[in-house]
Amino acid sequence: MTDFFQFEADFVDSLRCIPMQVRCKLDTCGIKLKLPDWNQMTTDERQALVELPCTTETEIQSYREHIEQLIIQRTGVPAKKLPIEPHPAWLDSATVPASLQEKAQEIGVTLTQQNWATLTPLQRFALIKLSQPGHENKNFPRAIAEFHLV
Repeated sequence: MTDFFQFEADFVDSLRCIPMQVRCKLDTCGIKLKLPDWNQMTTDERQALVELPCTTETEIQSYREHIEQLIIQRTGVPAKKLPIEPHPAWLDSATVPASLQEKAQEIGVTLTQQNWATLTPLQRFALIKLSQPGHENKNFPRAIAEFHLV
């Protein structure tokens, strides 16, 4: 899974920001990665984090161990752990999260369950992340448009 979204186009060539597919893997394996720590990694290390699989239990464990080692090597500080959601909302194609629905309505969009079900898990993850309070939300309308939800 090395596809990038169009709304990420301004930084994916250099990987200067953490792409959604890596953010999803981080949430899946329960590791917090700050942008300054990401930027201490080499381009090859960042590219490997994009390309490494993180779906099965074995892959998730391997990804977690790999990123933990990288963070220690680059920062000298152990990685911060995140709680792993046992049933992440992005994997539930039947239910549009209420907070996401509210954020969409702020820009005049109503997300139906049918719309939600047609999205890939990564698209759903991106919308959830982009709709969170405190997140830079300029890409939320771009993602809504890119995913043909308008």
